[in-house]
Amino acid sequence: MGEISLPFMRPYVDEETIAGVVDVLRSGWITTGPQNARFEAALSEYCGRLVRTFNSGTCTMEIALRIAGIGPGDEVITTPLSWVSTSNVICKVGATPVFVDIDPVTRNLDLDKIEPAITPYTRAIIPVHLAGMPIDLEQLYALAFTHRLRVVEDAAQALGSSWKGQRIGACGDFVSFSFHANKNITSIEGGALVMNHDAEVRLAEKYRLQGITRTGFDGMECDVLGGKYNLTDVAARVGLGSLAHLDEITAKRRALARAYFTYFADSTAIAAGIELPLADFTNSNWHMFQIVLPLEQLTINRATFMAQMKERHIETGAHYPPIHLFKLYRERGFHPGIFPCAERIGQAIVTLPLFPQMTLADVWRVVQAVNEIIRRHQK
Repeated sequence: MGEISLPFMRPYVDEETIAGVVDVLRSGWITTGPQNARFEAALSEYCGRLVRTFNSGTCTMEIALRIAGIGPGDEVITTPLSWVSTSNVICKVGATPVFVDIDPVTRNLDLDKIEPAITPYTRAIIPVHLAGMPIDLEQLYALAFTHRLRVVEDAAQALGSSWKGQRIGACGDFVSFSFHANKNITSIEGGALVMNHDAEVRLAEKYRLQGITRTGFDGMECDVLGGKYNLTDVAARVGLGSLAHLDEITAKRRALARAYFTYFADSTAIAAGIELPLADFTNSNWHMFQIVLPLEQLTINRATFMAQMKERHIETGAHYPPIHLFKLYRERGFHPGIFPCAERIGQAIVTLPLFPQMTLADVWRVVQAVNEIIRRHQK
């Protein structure tokens, strides 16, 4: 019998949650209803702020921009190293994305490069807490305050992360979470938006469901152009079950990340030029463990490396290609060479397996496979 295949992620759903989903299906109320209300209440308690749920962590960013009044003629600064949705939502509201290069250590937006990119048309910043590593929130919000900019934190990967003892989502302007199946907690598909004011919540609720406001039994009004972004009760019940285990999930992921560092330190991989992520076991929730391959020292490219890992029954991921090099953005005038850090890292980064069901033996197996491939293909 061959080795068991090791995915780069696996969602955690316990038996109680599965039974709870069955109860929802039998209840006769499977779209947005009481389970969603419970999920919103639990998230609001966790963040200590006003939270509303949606069917993705993409629409939450778009809705935040709309609530902030951002649209055609406005510019929004963001990172070129993220899932493309981060910048797509800027285009979706008619605004212009302005990319700024990344910090090679944190792989987040380089805050020192933001100020030169600010123009009279800049209205907001969308930073990303990449792989669960928080950006420096003090520096970010000081900059935003000075220039009167709104902030939409793309915290899709950062539920369970913190900054200087404060949970991501507990403070700031808009904070957007994702509960996609590959996130630390999941509702299968889904997301949440953290807000500060009742007026923002009311507007978010309108955008969530066709711009409708209901009153009484039959009162209905539509005064904004909304969409169809509500979360089902089936998804909300999965989210509730997952949220209940957030602390233990975060602790397990941190332990596995520590093991990666320990095992890589005992190998020749770092000497061979592999770049490991920042070893932060206080702030990061370790949504992903990503290495940067020393492609200039190898006779293979990233795709071949990933293929050879798969031959060893180990799945990996490429998160993420530089956004500005996609055709959609090249047609907007972006081109290779303008964001060298994001381009170098984005073209060489590989996501290794990391999920709560993994064992230390699994981590050792991954490190051994990485070392073997790197050693075999060094120039």
